[in-house]
Amino acid sequence: MTLGEFVVIATPPAEARTGAARALLDTVGVTLAGASQPAARIVQRVIEFDGSGPCRVLGTTLRASPGNAALANGTAAHALDYDDMCFVSLAHPSAPLVSAALAAAEVAGASGPALLDAYVVGFELEARLGRAMNPRHYQRGWHCTSTLGTIGAAAAASRLLGLDAKAAGHALAIAASEASGLKENFGTMVKPLHAGLAARNGVLAAQLARAGMIASAAAIEGPQGFLAAMDSEQPGLDGVVADLGTRWEILETGITVKLYPSCAGTHPSLDALLDLRRREGFCGADVEAVEIGIDPIAPTILIYDHPSSGLEGKFSMPFCAAAAVVHGRVGLETFHASQIADPAIVAMQARVTMRIDPTLDASAPPLTQARVSVRLRDGRVLTACANGARGYHDRPASDDELAAKFMSCATQAMSDTQGNEALAALRNIESVADVRTVTTRLQSRQA
Repeated sequence: MTLGEFVVIATPPAEARTGAARALLDTVGVTLAGASQPAARIVQRVIEFDGSGPCRVLGTTLRASPGNAALANGTAAHALDYDDMCFVSLAHPSAPLVSAALAAAEVAGASGPALLDAYVVGFELEARLGRAMNPRHYQRGWHCTSTLGTIGAAAAASRLLGLDAKAAGHALAIAASEASGLKENFGTMVKPLHAGLAARNGVLAAQLARAGMIASAAAIEGPQGFLAAMDSEQPGLDGVVADLGTRWEILETGITVKLYPSCAGTHPSLDALLDLRRREGFCGADVEAVEIGIDPIAPTILIYDHPSSGLEGKFSMPFCAAAAVVHGRVGLETFHASQIADPAIVAMQARVTMRIDPTLDASAPPLTQARVSVRLRDGRVLTACANGARGYHDRPASDDELAAKFMSCATQAMSDTQGNEALAALRNIESVADVRTVTTRLQSRQA
């Protein structure tokens, strides 16, 4: 089966659709919250010049063209770094996928089940590419949310726009030339822009292919193709695509829902620290030092020892750990400017050290393990090990946790009543005949 054929004819199982529906709910929530962030606002101002269109820019009163809506929603979805993760693709899969799929679904008047199936095929391709390309691709400096996300978004959009297998193959090849995104921009507004660009470029690739644009059949696996040019761990896909359509990554690999709005590389450590704090009853004033052992991938993304902004703070283990120790929580408010300069957090982060721990399981997925040691002023040393975190595939967020997170995010843009109505509509997505009946509920309270 070619990749284009898979995009068009794959029949995801019911359990895969259920996983996609949970991802859709979570992603719409973080998009509504992210719509008011500076990076998202900048994109919204830029796309306004292009005029209105058929697609909703979530959490606003704007409507835009499919590509511009995908750009704006993808940027907003990733603006708070609160969107979900996949530890095989090493990407935030849903920010580009949901944004591209919603835009394509609105144009096509697609049903809820069609939207979910499109999400699943996009997720599958991202995960398979991740298996072939990582960790080398990611370590080299490529941001997988953008690189692999562009391919996944093109797959989802191609399915919803009704491309045949040949055209879908061209769309994936076009997307391979569009894909980019550099990790050096982590901690800046450009990181969420990566997700927006991936969503927009995926939609554009599908539109171009549907209009007749053709591309190289070797654009992904050729000697100068996507894998080779972007430092893939493996030279080809044969070993990871043979069971496409029979084995489902979304069920085996799963989607990690973030319960902290910071880089996923901080989450195992935060779980361990917060559990220790609750169990042992210490506070910031009791702590002499904190040492955190991590895997070799974590330092490539947790690059800020002394963050100067909330965005940088999301990629700072010292800051996140200090906030957890001082306040006993890490939430949206943790990354406000006032918290970055909080004297108690600043003093504590100077006592946090992060180092690579060679005793961690090298076979475990990157960013999933940590060893935490807290030295108290009374001489006690408290230790904890983390293998994953709450919200991970093997410790999934409950329906109540998802709903609570959704409402905390949605009410950044809309009233409690609107948020509850949106939550109910999204929970019912598998019985929706036209996705546009849902997206009309996702505008801001000013509408």
